[in-house]
Amino acid sequence: MTASAFDSAIYRDLLGDAETARLFSDGAVIRAMLLVEGALAKAQGAAGLIPETAAAAIHRAALEVSIDPAALSEETGRNGVVVPALVSAFRAEIGAPEHAQYVHWGATSQDIMDTALILRLRQVLTLWEERLRRTIRALGTLAETHADLPMAGRTYGQAASPVSFGQVCAQWGTPLLRHLDRLDELRPRLLRISLSGAAGTLSAMGEHGPEIRAELARGLDLGDPVGSWHATRDTVAELAGWATLVSGSLAKMGEDLTLMVQSGIAEVRLPSTGGSSTMPQKQNPVAPSVLVALNAHVSAQNAALQGAVLHRQQRDGAAWFTEWMALPPLAAATGRALAVGAELSAGLVPNADAMAGNLDDGLGLIHAEALSFTLARDMPRPEAQNVVKALCQEAMRTGTPLPDLLARDRPGRDWHKIATGAAQLGTAPDEARAFAAAARTA
Repeated sequence: MTASAFDSAIYRDLLGDAETARLFSDGAVIRAMLLVEGALAKAQGAAGLIPETAAAAIHRAALEVSIDPAALSEETGRNGVVVPALVSAFRAEIGAPEHAQYVHWGATSQDIMDTALILRLRQVLTLWEERLRRTIRALGTLAETHADLPMAGRTYGQAASPVSFGQVCAQWGTPLLRHLDRLDELRPRLLRISLSGAAGTLSAMGEHGPEIRAELARGLDLGDPVGSWHATRDTVAELAGWATLVSGSLAKMGEDLTLMVQSGIAEVRLPSTGGSSTMPQKQNPVAPSVLVALNAHVSAQNAALQGAVLHRQQRDGAAWFTEWMALPPLAAATGRALAVGAELSAGLVPNADAMAGNLDDGLGLIHAEALSFTLARDMPRPEAQNVVKALCQEAMRTGTPLPDLLARDRPGRDWHKIATGAAQLGTAPDEARAFAAAARTA
C-alpha cells in the first residue's frame, strides 16, 4: 500500500476522489503559485513599483512556463519551503535577467503559497457545494415521497415509537442545509489573498504596499485581508471544522443505513453493495461504512489543524508544516464523503414491507407510550403508565397483543385503531415535508 490510501491505485475507487485530489497535486500547486507570481508582478507594474515591461513579461511567462515538481525537491528539502526553488526555476525559464530580477519582488514564500492554496480551495469549495446540494435535493425527494411511511423509531438500539422514513431522511438532510449556510459565511473569511512580506508589514513595497495588495486581490478575484494572516490561521481551522461537521453529518446517515440494512431488519435497499470472498449471500453496506470511516479520518486531521492555529510570533514553520500534512488528506476524505453521500441519497429505496414488519412485532409493544397517554385521559398519568407497563409484561409472558389486553380490561375505546404506525406519526410527516420544501430551493 502507498503511504496514503488516497494515493493507492488499489483503493482509489473506494476512498479516492480524483476531482479533489487533482487540486492538491504537485502540478496544481506549482501552477497556482505561478499564477500568483504573475498576478503580483502585474499589480506591481500597474503601481509603478517595477517596470511595466518586466511585469508584462513575468505575467505572460507565468501563464506559459512548465516547471517539473521533482526538480524542486532537493532545494525544498534544504529551505523548508518550495518558493525559493520555484522562483529560481521561473527566472531561468523567463530567460531575460532584466525582467526576471523582478519576480517575487517584496513578497515572501508564505504569501505565494498561502494565496496559491486559497486559489485552489476556491475550486474545492465550488466542487463540494455542488455535491452537497445534490445530496440535499435527493434527500428532500425521499422525505417528501415517504413523509407518511411508518417505520420503527429506535432509541438505544431498541424499538421506541413510530417515526416516518421521510422524517428520517429529513433528519439526515437538515444539518446539511445548515452546512450550506456555514459555507456562505466562511467563504469571504477564507478566500483572501496573502501579501504581507517577510514579517507581515509589507515594508519592502513601501508606500505602494496596500495599493498592490488590493490590486492583487482584484486581479485574482479574492478578498483583501487588509493585514497579515501569516500567523493567524483561524480561517484554515474554520474550514477544517466545517469539513468535520459535513463528514460527521454524512457519517450519521452512513451509520443509520448500516443498521437499517442488517439481516433481519432490511428496511432499505442501497444503490450498490459489496460482496464477500467466501459468503455468496453477503450484500455488505460498503458505501455507508466508507462514510463512517472517512469521518473518523477527517476528525483526526481536524484535530491537527486546530492545534496548528498556534503559530508562534509572526511566522512559524512547525505549525505551517502541520497544515501541509493535514489539510490535503482532510480535503481528500471530505470530497469522497460528499461524493458517496450524493450517490447514496440518490439511489436509496425504502422497503415498506420490512418497515411494516419491524413495526408490528405481533404484540403492539411499540405503541405502549401512545396507549398509556390515551389511558391517562381516564386516570392520573402515573397510574396509567403503571397499568400499561404491567400489561406489557403480560403481553410478553402470554403472547397476547397489548391492544387485546387493554380491550379486555378497559373496554370502550378502539385500542387497535390507536395502535397503528399511521396513527402515531405525530409531527414526523410535517417535519419531512418542511425539509423537502427547503431542499427544493437549496
